[in-house]
Amino acid sequence: MASNPTRDDFAALLDETLGSAANGGFEGRVVKGTVTAIENDKAVIDVGLKSEGRVSLREFAMPGQPHGLSVGDEVEVYVDRVENADGEAMLSRDRARREAAWDKLENEFGEGKRVEGVIFGRVKGGFTVDLDGAVAFLPGSQVDIRPVRDVTPLMDMPQPFQILKMDRRRGNIVVSRRAVLEETRAEQRSGLIMNLKEGQVIDGVVKNITDYGAFVDLGGIDGLLHVTDMSYKRVNHPSEVIAIGDTVKVQIIRINQDTQRISLGMKQLESDPWDGVAAKYPVGAKLHGVVTNITEYGAFVELEAGIEGLVHVSEMSWTKKNVHPGKIVSTSQEVDVLVLEVDSDKRRISLGLKQAQQNPWEAFADKHPVGSTVEGEVKNATEFGLFIGLDGDVDGMVHMSDIAWGISGEDALALHRKGEQVSAVVLDVDVDKERISLGMKQLEKGAPAAGGVSPSAGSSLRRGEVITVTVLEVRDGGLEVQAGDDGATGFIKRSDLGRDRDEQRPDRFQVGQKLDAMITGFDRSKKPNFSVKARQLHEEKEAVEQYGSSDAGASLGDILGAALKAKQ
Repeated sequence: MASNPTRDDFAALLDETLGSAANGGFEGRVVKGTVTAIENDKAVIDVGLKSEGRVSLREFAMPGQPHGLSVGDEVEVYVDRVENADGEAMLSRDRARREAAWDKLENEFGEGKRVEGVIFGRVKGGFTVDLDGAVAFLPGSQVDIRPVRDVTPLMDMPQPFQILKMDRRRGNIVVSRRAVLEETRAEQRSGLIMNLKEGQVIDGVVKNITDYGAFVDLGGIDGLLHVTDMSYKRVNHPSEVIAIGDTVKVQIIRINQDTQRISLGMKQLESDPWDGVAAKYPVGAKLHGVVTNITEYGAFVELEAGIEGLVHVSEMSWTKKNVHPGKIVSTSQEVDVLVLEVDSDKRRISLGLKQAQQNPWEAFADKHPVGSTVEGEVKNATEFGLFIGLDGDVDGMVHMSDIAWGISGEDALALHRKGEQVSAVVLDVDVDKERISLGMKQLEKGAPAAGGVSPSAGSSLRRGEVITVTVLEVRDGGLEVQAGDDGATGFIKRSDLGRDRDEQRPDRFQVGQKLDAMITGFDRSKKPNFSVKARQLHEEKEAVEQYGSSDAGASLGDILGAALKAKQ
């Protein structure tokens, strides 16, 4: 017959139970307990041990939320120690929630489900999120679809998140709010797009403005209103036409079902100013417009709202070649232009700025006929002549053969320097080729008349004749001389001033000095060319023929001496 258990038997049984708990029966486990009391900011919980435990009430509440705990409620807690120094059980609601949360989150992460959490703190690079006990990291880039400057309204508020990554061993969880928003938005867009059609006119609210256009909210779905579809007239920036918050009437131009992008337009609701533009702006018509934009290749001129034409850089100026259009016109400048070409299909109008002004070569020809005298500045010297700046911002060229009588080439070019003011005669004006031919030697004293020969030059002067000339001007390239007192003028080149190099220095002569020279020929204007050197060589030849021969032993000095004596 079995004996009844004694007090000692119950004590042994209790010791065995407590011993097993101390050895891990309770410690490190999540157990259920009952709230027996709420004292100040702590809840007293009985989990079936010989002593109760106390847990802070804040561990039972989500951040920013009340704990909602009452006496008698059954809760789960984590047993950290069976008994502390005060004889109480060490319990933790946070640890219990964390362990339960990790188990739940691992299942939801594996199934790709959304989880609910609360943003409760800021950390470097993002925010901390409470996922019902487990703490996760929310990167700043994953808060919203667009950058959010102030996250305060989103904190301490339960909302869905998507788990991107989790590692229980390291205690790391990374979540995204943006992924949830994008998924929700895609679902909403799909439903809204089904109710939209291309060509439909709808009201929308401007949500955002960029350099290239504006995003318009069509009631839960955004469409892009590109800057080129805002107006027929030129729009430099969308803010010139609309502002954030404006309600605008737009037309749906295109719906891309694959990307779910919607293109909108405002100008499509207006009448097209290009209708009948060819009749309105015929070729050759002179118009008035405003410069709206300047590029490397030309300038755009607005003829009316929505109608612009291009003045190509080659059609901007008669005289300014190869310069940037910005140096000829400026933005907002009013200009007169001429219609050169109209292409209605390509919506292009070619304009000419210079054609609306008088051709400067025509103006010059009217003002300065052939034979008239003009003045200008030597702008440049080339290998074939001098360029002279004239009235009307045009240049005339003096060919090197028309610079001075009896001299050409580098010697003629050396007679004048850049920046020098000179006078010249108009020889020819070719308007089509934009060329003006000038002559400077035609202004010299004794120059041939219109017939090409001076009154005294044609009949009285002959090639090979030796005459006495008077020095009119001493130049670096030679001497300007005149036959007799009022005869034809000519030029003695430096190299023709004598046989020897010492004799070829123009500075050894003076204005008014007389000397003998031989006529060696005439230029194309029948003006004589003189040469002292040719005269000397001719005299030597005559002396040799008349007074002796070098073969007879007579020196050249003897021969010339005899010739001179005989002449005397």
